[in-house]
Amino acid sequence: MTFQEIKDQDQSYILHTYGRVDASLVKGRNARAWDTEGKEYIDFTSGIGVNALGYSDPAWASAVAAQAAEIQHLCNYYYSPQNTSLAEELCKASGMAKAFFCNSGAEANECAVKIARKYGEKRGAYQIVTLNNSFHGRTLTTLAATGQAAFHQDFLPLTEGFVYAEGNDLSSVEALLDSTVCAVLIETVQGEGGVIPMEEAFVQGLRKLCTEQDVLLMIDEVQTGVGRTGSFYSYQGYGVEPDVATTAKGLAGGLPIGACLVNEKLKDILQPGMQGSTFGGNPVVCAGAREVVRRVKDPAFLREVQEKGAYLKESLEALPQVEYVRGKGLMLGVKLKTGDAHDVLVRCAEEGLLVLTAKELVRFLPPLTITKEEIDKGLAVFEKVLGEL
Repeated sequence: MTFQEIKDQDQSYILHTYGRVDASLVKGRNARAWDTEGKEYIDFTSGIGVNALGYSDPAWASAVAAQAAEIQHLCNYYYSPQNTSLAEELCKASGMAKAFFCNSGAEANECAVKIARKYGEKRGAYQIVTLNNSFHGRTLTTLAATGQAAFHQDFLPLTEGFVYAEGNDLSSVEALLDSTVCAVLIETVQGEGGVIPMEEAFVQGLRKLCTEQDVLLMIDEVQTGVGRTGSFYSYQGYGVEPDVATTAKGLAGGLPIGACLVNEKLKDILQPGMQGSTFGGNPVVCAGAREVVRRVKDPAFLREVQEKGAYLKESLEALPQVEYVRGKGLMLGVKLKTGDAHDVLVRCAEEGLLVLTAKELVRFLPPLTITKEEIDKGLAVFEKVLGEL
């Protein structure tokens, strides 16, 4: 099919929920992709942080194909060795006790909300504190958890039971912790909110405060997790242990997965019948995720992520059109001195570089396996586009 045929088909048969860029990608390898016309792109998006090992990593593809040839799906009435092995490997890498598998970050956060409500049931507490500028998903409940009114306005009324504090302001959270609150849910780096990192003192103070108040600390690692910030999970870089962590995006390297991880205190809080997911723990997806976890948890791999993130950040900061760069690891946002971030996204795609936006920032989430050569090639395109603003 030609690009125009694909675009026409999209317009005819797919709900218009996405602002598409004029590119149809059909092939990729690591941080490079090719469209229907054979044009090459450097990808600084990794599918919004999903392709942790880049496009079509050979070992990952082999693991997925081998499992698909054995058994592709089974009912959760039965045990699956790919599922149980992933749970053990993920718990050991994260420091958590047990996992519930589902299909997305929003579904993982829904599970976290249910766990928090169940935990608070003993004292009639049901409210959850989240942060202004946060993003936790697009279901009605995770939209309610999202601290951005712009996401709420078209879908009211939302699920009740969420109140919003200011990030990096411990007193703002503390003021909301009355007897109705059962949990606090945060992102350590607010991705969709503009790539805003939480300060170490805030996250550590929040852990202490939640412990003192018998309130669960839940950390949304959907975008920050699985090596993205230079730690396997970002909370490990802050020196804290949450009660609940949610994860998705990069976990299965390009296949749909989500997981809600709980600590020892909560390992038996859910009983049979309280939660479920038809496709959760699918063996093909778990095979892909096991390859990702095996690779990413390696300290040498994580050091490389930190080094590449520092190199990319320093290179971006050196550009005269850049006002500032913020973020952690390979999760960076760039504020430009002039120009519109979305216009830059479109122009970059035209020149062969795929980038993202987050509010007024240009956002970068390249594959964790991106090479220095690929970084440099992408930076050259970005610099060219900025020079034409």
